[in-house]
Amino acid sequence: MQTEATKPQMLNKKLVNFFSIAIPVAVAVLLGMPVKVNLGEWTKFLPHLNAVINSITSVLLVLGLVFIKMKKIKAHETMMLISFVLGSLFLVTYVLYHFSNESTPYPDNGWKPLYLFVLISHITLSVGVVRFVLLALYYALQKDFVSHKKMTKIAYPIWLYVSVTGVIVYLMISPYYS
Repeated sequence: MQTEATKPQMLNKKLVNFFSIAIPVAVAVLLGMPVKVNLGEWTKFLPHLNAVINSITSVLLVLGLVFIKMKKIKAHETMMLISFVLGSLFLVTYVLYHFSNESTPYPDNGWKPLYLFVLISHITLSVGVVRFVLLALYYALQKDFVSHKKMTKIAYPIWLYVSVTGVIVYLMISPYYS
């Protein structure tokens, strides 16, 4: 039987499920638009900003792990919440850039297979990690730390990989930005 106390939890879980699907679909639709919208020259700066965001997120994720291992719960919470906010900001700036700019092609050279491997694994895992991160945050906010810990065993390494490879992809492609 559903009680009044479980209704908000069910609603929150439904929101997690909704955003787990809606975010990747919305990004794919926006990125797949054949005509780019001119938002101005300022958008050319966004890949550089995104590399900084990914770099900071990577450091904060590692610090979050260190803090939880040291049982510094509040510091861990702070690192992870800032990482989540930065991830959300990244998503917005990433979409703005690709909504208004063509993707930069990587030249045919000896590094291209490595670049494509890193890029494809980065993109694929970034789509999948959304659900795991949202669920980890949901469980933490619900104070269901058993479920939170189980979810972070999946979410954390993927999120860290996506953050680090985002910087690597940037470093590999940035010489070719026009």
